[in-house]
Amino acid sequence: MRTTAPRPGPDLAGLGRLLLVAAALVSAVLGAVLATAAPADAHAALTDSDPKRGAVVAKAPDQVSLTFSEKVAMSDGSVRVLDPAGKRADTGKTTDLGSTTYGVKLKPGLPDGTFTVAYQVVSADSHPIAGAFTFSIGAPSDTKVALPDQEVGGGLVGTLYDTARYLSYAGFIVVVGGAAFVLGCWPRGAGVRPLQRLVVSGWLTLTGATLATLLLRAPYTGSGKLADAFDLAKLGDVLQTKTGAALVSRLLLLAAAALFIAVLFGAYDKREDPKEKRDLAFGLAVGGGVVAIGIAATWALAEHASTGIQAGLAMPVDVLHLLAVAVWLGGVVALLLCLYRAPLIDANAVRRFSGVAFGSVVALAGTGLYQSWRQVGSWTALVETDYGQLLLIKVGLVVVLVGIASVSRRWTGRILAEAGGLAPEAAATAVVEQRTSATTATNSTATKNSTAKSASTKSASTKKKKPVAVAHSSKTGVSATVDTDAGTGTSLDKAKDKPGDKAADKPAGDDKRAAQLARQRAAVDAAREKRVRDADPHRSGLRRSVLAEVGVAVVLLAVTTALTTTEPGRTEEEAKNATSSAPRNAGPVKIKIPFDTGGQDGKGTVRLELDPGRTGSNDLHVYATRPNGSAFDIPEVKIAFTLKAKDVGPLPVAPDRIATGHWSASGVQIPMAGDWKVAVTVRTSDIDQVTLDKNVQIG
Repeated sequence: MRTTAPRPGPDLAGLGRLLLVAAALVSAVLGAVLATAAPADAHAALTDSDPKRGAVVAKAPDQVSLTFSEKVAMSDGSVRVLDPAGKRADTGKTTDLGSTTYGVKLKPGLPDGTFTVAYQVVSADSHPIAGAFTFSIGAPSDTKVALPDQEVGGGLVGTLYDTARYLSYAGFIVVVGGAAFVLGCWPRGAGVRPLQRLVVSGWLTLTGATLATLLLRAPYTGSGKLADAFDLAKLGDVLQTKTGAALVSRLLLLAAAALFIAVLFGAYDKREDPKEKRDLAFGLAVGGGVVAIGIAATWALAEHASTGIQAGLAMPVDVLHLLAVAVWLGGVVALLLCLYRAPLIDANAVRRFSGVAFGSVVALAGTGLYQSWRQVGSWTALVETDYGQLLLIKVGLVVVLVGIASVSRRWTGRILAEAGGLAPEAAATAVVEQRTSATTATNSTATKNSTAKSASTKSASTKKKKPVAVAHSSKTGVSATVDTDAGTGTSLDKAKDKPGDKAADKPAGDDKRAAQLARQRAAVDAAREKRVRDADPHRSGLRRSVLAEVGVAVVLLAVTTALTTTEPGRTEEEAKNATSSAPRNAGPVKIKIPFDTGGQDGKGTVRLELDPGRTGSNDLHVYATRPNGSAFDIPEVKIAFTLKAKDVGPLPVAPDRIATGHWSASGVQIPMAGDWKVAVTVRTSDIDQVTLDKNVQIG
């Protein structure tokens, strides 16, 4: 059974616009939140270096090595070492030292002072990362090095690149979901123009977005200048990378997808023989499935799934996840289009899609759970990292989407129950027929009585007045009256040509009159169809719920795109742990400790200053004051440093007296960063002394 698909009425059109505006606003809010959040573009993290961050070494090393949390793509010039004057101190040649460690050779004869190490590389999941740190030779010094303010992968190029990624996902979902809806749920939809336009538009969007991503790749991972998108030399470099190869492969697969679409909406739609059509449908399903898997794999092989733990399992899981999303959400978009724009919808299309969507949601839940565990790693990362928080938002949106889908299933169930087991679209017509049958019988009886009464009156009056023809639909009970021509007295039923009529025998005005009557008949049919589609509240509820699903899906896709450009929680935690154990340039360390030796004139305060307060060589100054603030010339003061976490120390320091209440020691060596215990021994007489300690972070 078929039924005419409705166009959105004024109320649902307003609801549709409201949902789309809401989705756009939510996407904008999410974008603003992400834009103001802490930078999280780095999917690989610098976990170690030699020399270490902030370290002070006695002599210049032969090379600088960097260790990352995963493999990175590095070329000559990816790592730069700059001396205090801002000049290159490295040879420009980078080497792979094994595992995830890379090195760059330094020039001989480097001066003492503070050196800056700046790096910009591409992580294994295709995202650019950049950073900088300093170390010193001999002693720290001022530096003239100024690092760029713009974050790698940001600016206009970053915005365009992320937009292209969003459109790529949207196009993939529409192409795969729309084609799957036609083949699996509504084969007759292959001949429906709106569905054809939907799938073709998805293909064009995916192809255009892929080309844009390929062109923007060079400036996105490099200079950040849009003009570099048209540099053929840099485009050639991109094609040599894993991401470039994946994008080119996607374009080749899209060429095969174009052939699939042409056959689906061409040869398949024109097949009349059922056996030939089944065979062609089987071939399209197999071929289309292979192409869809290949396109999904271009994401899995180049992004998150291709790196980290269990990559061999994560990639096929990621492909299945993408396909499940596409079949579900793309099918929802196709169904929404059919409910509003398609001229005819087969009775079982919605019922079939309901089963397909349920299976897709089950696959989506299973693969999503595994991906979440793999990328987050811990409950702490789930709530404290940007990736974990975005993932919670995505899970919430999926729950909302599933809830709306369950509402759609309930609307479908109500229609089926009321219409005796028909599918939703056909059921809508049947329900209206049942509800209007009583009214139809009453109206028919009244019409017959009125006609009989009119026939017994003056027949001459019919020549003065324009007769009225009644067009009645026995199927739906919808009646309409149409004015006929005063001269002919022809009704709608009599306007049809009789089998024996010839064109030559017709008066000149008959063709014009027939066209007018045809327009009137079409108006009657349109009114009847509108009454059918607008009269059933269950069917209207189904349309609204499907429209709401699409609105939430738009926001869900925006969050998913943001997730793909956000550092996974597991990697972010590794980076934090590495940073917490690395030296930090915190500036001079200052400590103030009050003391009381217990003897006469034994109270005062000791103040220590360790400059520059980091690993390597430091200058130590000790000041002793009385309670009134005046200098206290005590006989002896001693200092010791202990790092219990690394079982280092105590490292004793005996500062020299410089002036009244002032002691100093130079070349105090702090071998590594950490939480050091500083013990201060103060002696105010031959027998009165006290030892006090305080913990402080150094490095």
